Amino acid sequence: MTEREILTTSGQEIVFVLVGLVVLGAAVLCVTTRQLVHAALWLVVALGGLAVEYLLLTAEFVAWVQVLIYLGSVVVLLLFGLMLTRAPIGPSPDVDSGNRRVALAVALASAATLVTLVVDAFRTTWIDLETPHGESAALGDSLFRAWVLPFEALSVLLLAALVGAIALSRARADRADGQADERGAR
Repeated sequence: MTEREILTTSGQEIVFVLVGLVVLGAAVLCVTTRQLVHAALWLVVALGGLAVEYLLLTAEFVAWVQVLIYLGSVVVLLLFGLMLTRAPIGPSPDVDSGNRRVALAVALASAATLVTLVVDAFRTTWIDLETPHGESAALGDSLFRAWVLPFEALSVLLLAALVGAIALSRARADRADGQADERGAR
């Protein structure tokens, strides 16, 4: 390979960077918005963008797993949890803890560390985009033999979180109804 071939960029690499910027913007908006429903929708954009990134890296199986598991399950579960707990639709002052400066400093330090590590680890590595990298047989065998227990544990954890959210919202609704009845009786 000549130096000119190494330094030229393809359309696929340009799209990869542009989609990466969209994912980064959606992720920042997801954690900075004060509206919970908007945060969930920005999470959908970020996770969908990651699926596009996997497609650009010719890892089709991983991209579809991203869409089915994260977009199809986790985000829907999150939205149902928001609806069942009667989370406020508009801006919520309870969402902001007042630690924005500390959180920003930690986020920037973490991002700088991760970027430095990734650049250092993959400085001379080139990904051959002509051959597929997401072969479903090897990935499926690896996931469903060695990682089936963590997948199941995650599903039980998410189910427990949803049941807990329903129980908490019902308890709050019952207390609010009881207080309203007491005020009406006075």
